[in-house]
Amino acid sequence: MKIFISTGEVSGDLQGALLVEALHRQAQLRGLNLDIVALGGEKMAAAGATLLGSTTKIGSVGIIESLSFIFPTLKVQQKAKEYLRNESPDIVILIDYMGPNLNIGSYIHKNYQNLPIVWYIAPQEWVWSLGKSKTSKIVNLTNKLLAIFPEEANYFRAKGANVTWVGHPIIDRVKNAPTREDARRSLGISADTLALALFPASRKQEVKYLMPVIFEAAKIIQERLPQVHFLIPLSLEIYRSPIVEAIKKYQLQATIYPSSPQSSQEIQERNNLEILAGADLAIAKSGTVNLEIALLNVPQVVIYKVNPITVWIARNILRFSIPFMSPPNLVQMKSIVPELFQENATAENIISEALELLLNSQRRNQTLADYQEMRQSLGKEGVCDRAAQAILDLVFT
Repeated sequence: MKIFISTGEVSGDLQGALLVEALHRQAQLRGLNLDIVALGGEKMAAAGATLLGSTTKIGSVGIIESLSFIFPTLKVQQKAKEYLRNESPDIVILIDYMGPNLNIGSYIHKNYQNLPIVWYIAPQEWVWSLGKSKTSKIVNLTNKLLAIFPEEANYFRAKGANVTWVGHPIIDRVKNAPTREDARRSLGISADTLALALFPASRKQEVKYLMPVIFEAAKIIQERLPQVHFLIPLSLEIYRSPIVEAIKKYQLQATIYPSSPQSSQEIQERNNLEILAGADLAIAKSGTVNLEIALLNVPQVVIYKVNPITVWIARNILRFSIPFMSPPNLVQMKSIVPELFQENATAENIISEALELLLNSQRRNQTLADYQEMRQSLGKEGVCDRAAQAILDLVFT
């Protein structure tokens, strides 16, 4: 059985890897052999997919930010279309990655009408409301939509999509996380160390817009709390050099994980979960990592900044507005974690929110209570296996 998967960016590679592993598990139970070819990244390759092209380094958020990635994206999409013409897969799975996947999905819908398409982790139209046309395209070209949020399922079902809510795959990932004690022991951190995790970048634009303000805040927090130590996981090896330089510039007491550029994907994944499990607080970009942090009961401050021109266009021309930007807040549609966007993402505001969560036990306890409520909306364990079963069922029923 041939399966083609298309996704992009670091988070898509992670979700894709979890799904590839589940597909192989479920296929084995059915006595099937799978040939999985993908647009993705190293995690998906390690999970058993053959990479047609790497898309982890060509993702962006924003209008201006995406311009430099147009030609690299078109290049890998051309490879995908050639594969579809030559290999005739049995099913196509699109994971998030709205613009490129709408392009591929539309191409399939036009030229290969009998080829089923599953959209797993659909674009967050139920939050953005960017217009009826994109929603209609997603609904019309998709044979099955596997939703990860209840509101996502309700939104697309109301628009006419064939929807199954499977839950959020991060539930499956964090079940393998170590205890706080084991995590700190593995990371070489004493039990009484005040450990703050910093998640500055999984995209090139975030190195430019987010990392400086996060590290500036970290420096001042270190001056006020000299016992602090910062834990910094690498999302991609290409960010090691700028992060090392920033640590020196801001004179931070910090450790980068994994420590060696030659470390395997397995070590990187283990380090990431250990950092999440062992931290007292996280300062993080907006993204899937916010859910991982929440599910491991670590208070967090979420920030995001993009090119000012992008923000101006979004606010004044597109009239773009969202109630929240971080997944924990979106799940419950209420403010669980503090969000600092654009002009509010200053070092002073980060410091204020971080110290409040560290030093105010009432605020910290409320955050942890809200996390537990949020957890109930993410489904039960076995998310990826349920998604894999639904995908295989679509081919064999």
